[in-house]
Amino acid sequence: MTKYGPHNPHPLSQMKTELVWEGKYDEFGNQRVVDYSGFLFPLQRIETVDEPRSRAQAQGSLFDEKIAHRDDSRNRLIWGDNKLVMASLLEEFKGSIDLIYIDPPFDVGADFSLTVPIGESNDTAEKEQSILEMVAYRDMWGRNMNSYLQMLYERLVLMRELLSDTGNILVHCDWRVNSYVRGLLDEIFGADSFVNEVVWKRAQTVKGNVGQGTKSWGANLDSIYLYRKSSRSTFNDLFLPYADEYIEKFYKYYESDGRRYRLISMIGPGGASKGNPRYEVMGVTKYWRYSEERMKRMITDGDLSPIFPPFLRRVFVPDCGLMRP
Repeated sequence: MTKYGPHNPHPLSQMKTELVWEGKYDEFGNQRVVDYSGFLFPLQRIETVDEPRSRAQAQGSLFDEKIAHRDDSRNRLIWGDNKLVMASLLEEFKGSIDLIYIDPPFDVGADFSLTVPIGESNDTAEKEQSILEMVAYRDMWGRNMNSYLQMLYERLVLMRELLSDTGNILVHCDWRVNSYVRGLLDEIFGADSFVNEVVWKRAQTVKGNVGQGTKSWGANLDSIYLYRKSSRSTFNDLFLPYADEYIEKFYKYYESDGRRYRLISMIGPGGASKGNPRYEVMGVTKYWRYSEERMKRMITDGDLSPIFPPFLRRVFVPDCGLMRP
């Protein structure tokens, strides 16, 4: 009988933390490799979105005002199994996609039927699920969570291959699978590649989820996980204009030229317990909000505003008047 101990550790004692499901490993204990070479097939373009209904409503430079783009990658709509489609796109787009957003199905037993609005009138058309879509759902949920995780794992691996080094991926899910999806993303992209979790409130109320006598809170939140391909990923911060009420509340002071500003103490809140640096500046030794190097740079360059007793800094309303949402 094999004896396990410090000099012969048991294999289970050396396993890393990971998400395991039926089908991830073969009968010999080897992780199944996603082999997409057999999925390649030429894409048949059925329809190309060429121009918007109104050029005036075009978003940014999405549509060129002079040139129609019938033969390049913009505005390409492809219908089919996304695993097959992505495998076929690898030859052309591997390592060149900057942003991927996916919204995989949440609920067991849902289907692909939906109501499609037509034009700008109130007319609608009912879109029934196709044979392909019914088969896709049967395969996806045939083994419950096991088949769902395998389905998503294979596609996320393909998406990682398609992403550029500066690219990002957003994965939208809900309470049924969010913990599993987070584990998959950590494994495929690396836990260090996690950027943010966006929690989205779907509606103001959840009356449809709860009723009299219920023993739980209504489910009204979705999760959107943002992961990056590498440390070189692009991140463009989002800002919104300051509200007038915000400016009135926080920017109470006026400069002679009419600019508004607020006062911020340079003393580090919390002192040593919060990790604030302690050093001498202008003859005073305290725990400060900023590093000594940055403090000296602000004093010398005057880029932000001069520091004056009792160590308050003037922060003006930015010219663009923007703040994070």
